[in-house]
Order: sequence, then structure tokens, then C-alpha cells
Amino acid sequence: MVTSFNGSCLCGRVTFRVSGAFDSFFLCHCSRCQKDTGSAHAANLFSSNAKIAWLTGKDSVKIFQLPDSRHQKCFCINCGSALPFAHNEDVVVVPAGTLDDRVDIRPTAHICVSDRASWDADLDTVESIDGLPG
Repeated sequence: MVTSFNGSCLCGRVTFRVSGAFDSFFLCHCSRCQKDTGSAHAANLFSSNAKIAWLTGKDSVKIFQLPDSRHQKCFCINCGSALPFAHNEDVVVVPAGTLDDRVDIRPTAHICVSDRASWDADLDTVESIDGLPG
């Protein structure tokens, strides 16, 4: 049975379907992922057998390859949202937040924690607010 998940960018110009099961789900704290996301970590799903089908907006998909590294980022050229990509054609990387369908896999591990941002500690003790602050 093939599992598929639909996703999109923030502006909706790019829509896609990922067909195949996810092998792992990593929360990467490396400095490159912090730059990519503007946040504490990237949340990426990985699959060794999935395929990406661009449903709309394929002409708005751009891939940036950081020179002299394996680091890539795929994004919508209109809104900048992260998008999935096939890394070296042997693994599909899917930013978890781009999926519109529910994914039942839980994160496998925090990785590259030696690069963790100094402010990314004990976040469970920070106040939680449902919605925007008043």
C-alpha cells in the first residue's frame, strides 16, 4: 500500500504530493538549518523510497545548494516557504510543516545538538498562549 501526503507553500502557488513511507523524522539544530528556518531547528521527514509530484507551481520551485557541502534548500520563489526535494536522488527530504495532511510519525531524534542555539533550552518552561499575545 502506497502512502501519500499532500502539501503546499504558504502562498499556495506550489502544491505537491509525496508518495511513499517516511523512514525518519529529524529535528536538526545545525547552524545551517537555523539559517534556513530562522528558528531553533528544521523539522524534516526523510524517505528512501518516496517520490515527489508537483501538482501546481513547479516553475516557482527553486533549489539552493550551499557550495562545497551537502546542504540544500528547496523553496517557493514567491513566498520563500520551504519545499521538499530529492537529495542526490536517493533520499527525499520533506519539511514537515509543508504537509497539509496529518503525519503520524513522531520525531526520531534531535540531531546536531552541539550547534543548538543558546536560547533553545528548557522551552517547555516558557509561557504558552493559545493564539497571538494580547
